[in-house]
Amino acid sequence: MELQYTYWQEEDGWFLGYLNDYPAHWTQGKTLKELEGMLTDLYELEQEEQPKTIPERKTGTLTLSPA
Repeated sequence: MELQYTYWQEEDGWFLGYLNDYPAHWTQGKTLKELEGMLTDLYELEQEEQPKTIPERKTGTLTLSPA
């Protein structure tokens, strides 16, 4: 199983990120490897609390009118 995540490095050197399937739950790590461990823990915790099957992702396009 593979999970996608989004991350960035702050000015103080810490890495922040979240699992793309759980964007409201951020975590951090001093290194990228530590962040990945924290993300793994986060996923496991989410599965214990409320297991769910992640549905197939779909994309859409928005057309915006000029303001």
